Amino acid sequence: MFPEVEFDNIIKTHGMNITIVTSTENDKEAFTLLEKLGMPFAKGKN
Repeated sequence: MFPEVEFDNIIKTHGMNITIVTSTENDKEAFTLLEKLGMPFAKGKN
């Protein structure tokens, strides 16, 4: 994800939370929008 980071030199990792808000009318539209923007989603059971 970050090619400039040398992960072999990392001693401790830190997390990051990001919230993305859309103005779509429903979840399907929001999912389609984020998918087309390149947001990676895990394939799972629904």
